[in-house]
Amino acid sequence: MVKRFSKFFHSENSVRQASLLLLITMALSNVMGLLRDHFLARYITTSQLDIYFAAFRIPDLVFNFLILGGISSAFVPIFCDFIAKNKLKEGWKVANSFLNILFSVMLFAAVVLIIIMPWLTRLVVPDFSPEKMAQTTQLSRILMITPLFFTLSYIFSGILNSFKRFVSYAFAPLVYNLAIILGAIFVAPHYGIKGVTILVVVGAFLHMAIQLPSVARVGWQYLPIFDWRDKAVRRIIQLMIPRTVGLGVNQILLIAYTAIGSTLAAGSISAFNFANNIQTMPIVVFGNAFATAVFPTLTTAISEEKFDVFAKYLSRTIRSISFFLIPSSVLFIMIRAQIVRLILGSGQFGWDDTKTTALALGFFSISLLAQGLVPLFARSFYAMKNTRTPMYVSVITVIISIVLAYPLSRVMGVAGLALSFTIGSTFNAVVLYLLLLKKEKNLFDIKVIYSMLKVIFISGIMALAVRPTLYLMAEKVNMDTFFGVLLQSAVAVAVAIVIFFAGAKLFKCEEITWALKRKINVEAN
Repeated sequence: MVKRFSKFFHSENSVRQASLLLLITMALSNVMGLLRDHFLARYITTSQLDIYFAAFRIPDLVFNFLILGGISSAFVPIFCDFIAKNKLKEGWKVANSFLNILFSVMLFAAVVLIIIMPWLTRLVVPDFSPEKMAQTTQLSRILMITPLFFTLSYIFSGILNSFKRFVSYAFAPLVYNLAIILGAIFVAPHYGIKGVTILVVVGAFLHMAIQLPSVARVGWQYLPIFDWRDKAVRRIIQLMIPRTVGLGVNQILLIAYTAIGSTLAAGSISAFNFANNIQTMPIVVFGNAFATAVFPTLTTAISEEKFDVFAKYLSRTIRSISFFLIPSSVLFIMIRAQIVRLILGSGQFGWDDTKTTALALGFFSISLLAQGLVPLFARSFYAMKNTRTPMYVSVITVIISIVLAYPLSRVMGVAGLALSFTIGSTFNAVVLYLLLLKKEKNLFDIKVIYSMLKVIFISGIMALAVRPTLYLMAEKVNMDTFFGVLLQSAVAVAVAIVIFFAGAKLFKCEEITWALKRKINVEAN
């Protein structure tokens, strides 16, 4: 099936086609992620889910700190240079050296962390009981296997993205989430969170395996070389250090939130993670998808010194992301309770859990646009081979978020954590954009402002139509049943979509026209 999709999207160098492919598959992946959370909430108590989510903190910290930052920020721009200059033979040597070095570092780190995990767990969840702390340690040790597979997988992704091949890369999260869903449905009822954790490891392996045939087709062959003295390899390492610091502090932020959550009521860590997972869906679909698709084009434009192309694609991508995320933010705030009830409100997940998660989701949703633009702005700096600026902004953002998190959580509970996260995300996006404009003043496009104002106005009209729809449907259906809530939500969303796109058509929003174009040609723009 992946091969058929690859043929269909043969001209994947089209940003529009790549965006469409990533949008569809990321939407599917996020739907599967919501199904995953639904079954986890159905079959596992929130107290046990606190342990499950806390167990991810150290493995995720290590992977993000050591690996993930080097792929998008450092490896792809350097590897794209080799492709642009037709020096693929040298490029493959650099890719293999980079892969071998990172995998060796990750393997060493995994062994060390497995040994010292009991001490680290005390830092992550200081207020857990000894029994819950022991369970967290056990699951964290199992999950330390996943960064090994993800190291290989994300380097494969970097190679494929450099060639503007996004098919198997886009399908990788689908198989990862599918493995966890199967674990939640068939394993969790019998073996609890430990069984699900093992399926997470299986999913990580599949995430890597599905990309292996595609990366082989573009010409990659494994070479056992560790040439860390190579200039390109050293350049990648130099570029990735600031990005790894930036991602590392973001994981430290989540660890801090987990530690604070462990001092709140039972289920607080789960509520925060569930709300975060739900609000991530539009961000990934409309933010990360566009940013990922346009990144190789931005990088190539900088390599070829086509700064007008860079500016035009950046402007259009900002407008495209805003066009989808502004109304998404409004809609999520308005139907947050319905969303949580539909996704999580069954089995072990009670009404009090629903209210707590919905409140957190509302505060998260305020910053959907900011969170969706941060990956694009960061990648714009990476395309310029500047990884330090996003790092500095990220560090300051995390400090602000943590400083605000504790006092807000004392007053507002989990919602305070979500609000502090929203404030930090908004700061991050605004500062990155202002610094981009300072670096390249010709990047400013007044059309971006006009476009956002139109979308905000249309979204306001949409909200005015959705509010009475919710009340009307609440009187017509039984809101104590799943199908009643589903019908109310479906009608409200349908009204929102019709009103928004009718308004966009009326106000002649160009983003609709772009979406209908068959291809966006770099040279033509």
